[in-house]
Amino acid sequence: MTLRLYDTAHSELRTFEPREPGAVRMYNCGPTVYSSPHIGNFRSFLTADLLRRHLEARGMKVIQVMNITDVGHLTEDDVDDSGEDRMLIAARREKLDPYAIARKYESEFLAAVDALHMRRAQEYPRATDHIPEMIEIIEGLVANGHAYVVGGNVYYSIASFPRFGKLSGKVIEELEEGARIAVNPEKRDPRDFALWKTDDKHLMQWDSPWGRGFPGWHIECSAMSRKYLGDQFDVHTGGEDNLFPHHECEVAQSEAFTDKVPFVGTWLHTRHLLVDDKKMAKSLGNFLTIGQLLSEGWTGHEIRLALLRVHYRMPMNFSRTGLGESRAFLARIQECRARLLRIEHGQEAAGTDDASALLRDAEATFGEALDDDLNIAKALAVLSGLVSDVNAMQPTTESAQHALALFRKLGDWCGCVGDEPEVAADVGGVLWGGKPNDPRRQSLLDKTVERESARKSKDFQAADRLRDEITAEGFKIVDTPRGPRLEPL
Repeated sequence: MTLRLYDTAHSELRTFEPREPGAVRMYNCGPTVYSSPHIGNFRSFLTADLLRRHLEARGMKVIQVMNITDVGHLTEDDVDDSGEDRMLIAARREKLDPYAIARKYESEFLAAVDALHMRRAQEYPRATDHIPEMIEIIEGLVANGHAYVVGGNVYYSIASFPRFGKLSGKVIEELEEGARIAVNPEKRDPRDFALWKTDDKHLMQWDSPWGRGFPGWHIECSAMSRKYLGDQFDVHTGGEDNLFPHHECEVAQSEAFTDKVPFVGTWLHTRHLLVDDKKMAKSLGNFLTIGQLLSEGWTGHEIRLALLRVHYRMPMNFSRTGLGESRAFLARIQECRARLLRIEHGQEAAGTDDASALLRDAEATFGEALDDDLNIAKALAVLSGLVSDVNAMQPTTESAQHALALFRKLGDWCGCVGDEPEVAADVGGVLWGGKPNDPRRQSLLDKTVERESARKSKDFQAADRLRDEITAEGFKIVDTPRGPRLEPL
């Protein structure tokens, strides 16, 4: 395996080599839990899940950490020190304690993780549980001259860290413009950012050497990644909106505190997502949450595929049309797998075609596509081609079994194949290919048995009438060596 990933820090594709052979330590910027998780968040989260699945498919052990930001922060980046606390807004809106707000939306987030068939990280550390670790780093930065104290506030000194801006590629003029602030007389440099703040209006506060207050946004990830992954680790992911200032500030804090470079081996950033060709916003009516899409009847696999099918470094437009295309893609895979299952169980005649070479080539090409900077679009094209090739064959029973095993493997590899369909059940001499709990099942089975009886007695008018009634219910009858099979149209 030669996995190549686009490393933001070097602005190029590089061979991925973990610090410890065979083991990968990965940190993912997670949700800020003050509202329901939306699809923009999950494009980045799913990229991280795809990376983990691919690494594990290649035989590596992955330690994955995704933070839960539950402290509450400003509505704008902390660099500009303006706006209103997000938790305060949510607590006022919902008339709940900020901790209750955080737990509510953390639960929603984890439910969405499961609904989209993501592998759970080994750790989901909450910022509120790691205040001592943050204070330790801040104290160290003050002691070594990278931070300074003004009253109850502590600021990071950008001038003390010459590498600031290297990750994002920002030059001094852009950094100054990016600060976007009115003059803050406490700061030595307008670009300096807060590590610890005091504000009586802030709902969540803790004791510290500088007085009662709360941490800045950026220090949280430095503290939690260090605790669970060490001073240096292999890969850090997030959306492109995290690149500056958040990830840039993480680098400055962590490397200045530990004096170990680089803090992260590979930085991987996912591009923004549009909805119906527009930036997602509640004011535009295109702000979509995972829960909302599930309530509309879309499945977790369909939403997952719709969010993942475009390469993570490409801009993506999300739409209901795209969801429909994902539904059709998955249905095509399921139809192919259902046929293979029928052959395996003797419900459909097996052929003589050996699929061994075809299956080997498909698996190898699929893996090579994901080795190429997680090229999921190419991997899905391989999967689509595999379906076409298998559909064109009359496989032996053994080949059908091997093809089914490969579909299971590829499904585990990328999470974009869907659950295996159920094999048709023999109910009173009729093979039932619909859902087990379909309320129409017994009636349709009875009509099918009646139709078979009419055919045997050569009452073709009655047989045709019963077939039409079954069709009107959305089912078709397929004659097999094992008897008639009912399948949804």
